[in-house]
Amino acid sequence: MITYQTDGISMPKIQRRKLTTWIKQVAAGYNRKVGDIAYIFCNDDKILEVNLQYLNHDYYTDIITFDYDEDDTISGDIFISLDTVRSNAEERGIAYMSELHRVIIHGILHLCGINDKGPGEREVMETSENRALALLPDLGILIE
Repeated sequence: MITYQTDGISMPKIQRRKLTTWIKQVAAGYNRKVGDIAYIFCNDDKILEVNLQYLNHDYYTDIITFDYDEDDTISGDIFISLDTVRSNAEERGIAYMSELHRVIIHGILHLCGINDKGPGEREVMETSENRALALLPDLGILIE
């Protein structure tokens, strides 16, 4: 089950059912089933708090993914700072919802085993994100 929650902010204007279908479709492309995934949309203060408390990182980020996978079933908690998503979209000159969708699927790709910290991994992640994002129009999800 995929849940969408907020912590200290308003829920973004997402299409939950269509997003859930998309997430399951992307996971299936990596031969994974979806277990329990909780998206927690928050602000920069909360993501910094989570970063400090659980990862001992003293900086802001757009996403933190906690992986609870078992075998071929992906599960996890995915914290997304909408403040950072918005500022990243502005810096890159792209629409906020496009950046939000990219970050939403970024967490799923991590749960599917794709990393982005080592040599050459960032390029693999970007290719995987772009492949997943290309599926959105077919599901009728606005990505402007």
